[in-house]
Amino acid sequence: MLFLIKKVYLCGITATPPHKDIQKTALGATETVDWEYAEDTISLINQLKEKQIEVLAIEQAEGAIMLNDFKPDNDKTYAVVFGNEVKGVQQEVVSASDAIIEIPQLGSKHSLNIAVSTGVVLWDLYSKISSEK
Repeated sequence: MLFLIKKVYLCGITATPPHKDIQKTALGATETVDWEYAEDTISLINQLKEKQIEVLAIEQAEGAIMLNDFKPDNDKTYAVVFGNEVKGVQQEVVSASDAIIEIPQLGSKHSLNIAVSTGVVLWDLYSKISSEK
């Protein structure tokens, strides 16, 4: 279990395993990490919330908590929502989330690609959660 991840949900219009581009990048992770496809993200969020899973949207939005200021609760389970490479997380999904987390960025460009964003956020959350155990 890498970075304490139990499952990956792929939503909307996206490739799913087995897909040549995923296989090339994942290097076998699709065989060791549980995953599921959900066409509708809002329905999935509602299902996760029914299971007492807190949903965090990673987005630049009003009311966002800076990642470095976010303090995860070790007694909670989190689902982290990353958006489309170009359009980010849909407003409807941001509104349905329990919290919005923003990656602090300095300089003139305020955009990271999805792979970098995912790595930064997952490492930060893993570091905070594992240091509390």
